[in-house]
Amino acid sequence: MAKRKIIQLPDELLRKKCREVTEFDERLAILLDDMKETLIAADGVGLAAPQVAVLKRVCIVMTEDLFLEMVNPVIISQKGKQKGKEGCLSVKNKSGEVVRAEEITFEAFDRFGNKYVKTVNGFNAVACQHEMDHLDGILFIDRCNKLSDEE
Repeated sequence: MAKRKIIQLPDELLRKKCREVTEFDERLAILLDDMKETLIAADGVGLAAPQVAVLKRVCIVMTEDLFLEMVNPVIISQKGKQKGKEGCLSVKNKSGEVVRAEEITFEAFDRFGNKYVKTVNGFNAVACQHEMDHLDGILFIDRCNKLSDEE
């Protein structure tokens, strides 16, 4: 495992739509392991492959009660709304209020190519939606009305 550099705005890679993963191989496993190590070192809750300059539909979420590796994730249903403060490891020292679904159900693949379906809510739903947005070149700053400087 190796810690990777997290790219920052205005890097154009953050605005690109990622390619679907078609090979579930050692390279994917290494990417996922490196992303986990990078996320832990950055003290974040989620990381998407484009944030480490890899344009593949891969992201991870790690909260107090959840660890997910999501390959080619797709939201298949959502319920409710919640509004909360978000930040991003690729948008340093900024935060903003974002409205997200309260609950989402998505399908994705694990590192071995096994499809799974998962329902998450609350903060876990926010984290998953935030990371999935990255795969389409969307940042939280695109979804908030007012951006604030973090102390």
